[in-house]
Amino acid sequence: MSLTRLHIDTFRNIVSAQLVLGEGVNLIYGQNGSGKTSLLEAIYFLGMGRSFRSHLSQRVIQYNEEQLTLFAELNNGHQQKDKIGLRRLRNGDIQVKMNGEKVKRLSTLADSLPIQVITPESFSLLFEGPKSRRQFIDWGAFHTDPHFYQAWVNVRRILKQRNQLLKSEASYSGIQVWDKELVKYAQLVTQIRTQYIDSLNEQLKGIIEEFLPRIDVKVSFTRGWDSKTEYAQLLESQYQRDLSIGYTISGPHKADLRLRVGTMPVQDALSRGQLKLLVCALRIAQGKLLKQQINKSSIYLVDDLPSELDAQHRKLLLQQLHDTGAQVFVTAIEPAAIVDSLGTPVSKMFQVEHGCVTQIE
Repeated sequence: MSLTRLHIDTFRNIVSAQLVLGEGVNLIYGQNGSGKTSLLEAIYFLGMGRSFRSHLSQRVIQYNEEQLTLFAELNNGHQQKDKIGLRRLRNGDIQVKMNGEKVKRLSTLADSLPIQVITPESFSLLFEGPKSRRQFIDWGAFHTDPHFYQAWVNVRRILKQRNQLLKSEASYSGIQVWDKELVKYAQLVTQIRTQYIDSLNEQLKGIIEEFLPRIDVKVSFTRGWDSKTEYAQLLESQYQRDLSIGYTISGPHKADLRLRVGTMPVQDALSRGQLKLLVCALRIAQGKLLKQQINKSSIYLVDDLPSELDAQHRKLLLQQLHDTGAQVFVTAIEPAAIVDSLGTPVSKMFQVEHGCVTQIE
């Protein structure tokens, strides 16, 4: 799974760019503010229909323009390449086509382009609330189990209906019919998440030993409600509490990932540099597991790597990324910072200046 061609039109400060991409490491270098991160962001936008830098997608459209256009050819391992096109209008409309056919759900894009992002902001995975860690779990669950997406959609739909009933002070008999459906899908979502984390832990062991030798990091999944209580029983017993606050307090929407060293949370046990390495290990483990389980490679977007890691760990991370067999896009101010850390030559090298992208032979 890799991008072979990429066309960008009026995205951030990139007026227009047409790139022929390499299957391995694609190095993008240039000064701060030149547009390096925008190039990574464009790839992410093409795969997810949104930005990893801003919740306001209209901000990525170039000033004084009414739309942006992204197009890519994708090598999916078969003889015929897939073609993906996306157009985002300033009024909020989004148009997506794959091989000439309109795509109705953005999840189709995410399935076609499994994208992993490692940026200075990625470390919020450990420092912020459980939402980012649920998203981390659900990335893997979505890509490795075809039943997960619809089950999770159903959970969120039913929770929305249940919360509306709670706010209107409905009786429990009026809510119970929704609870039966909620329990069914919550159990399926939780089962898939649990199985995924169990598999991920097997991948993580060796990678963490490479990044953090002699540190025993334990990763566990918490499902979002008391593990000793049946969910149907809990929903009924907590009805009065849910009614008083106006929403459902327990369930798969409260699931989390716990990372500990001994009895201490990793945030308290590890240095900031070690925490950065742990996040890198988690992302790499996801890519390796995806390849192992469904023979699909991730696409890694690694922004500003040299500023985050010393030379030794930079080399280790690049080697681990290379070992996944994934296509990698990595940015740096100076190309030597990446070239000198790679055991093999980069596949392609691009220089970005004031939004203009040039391939360097």
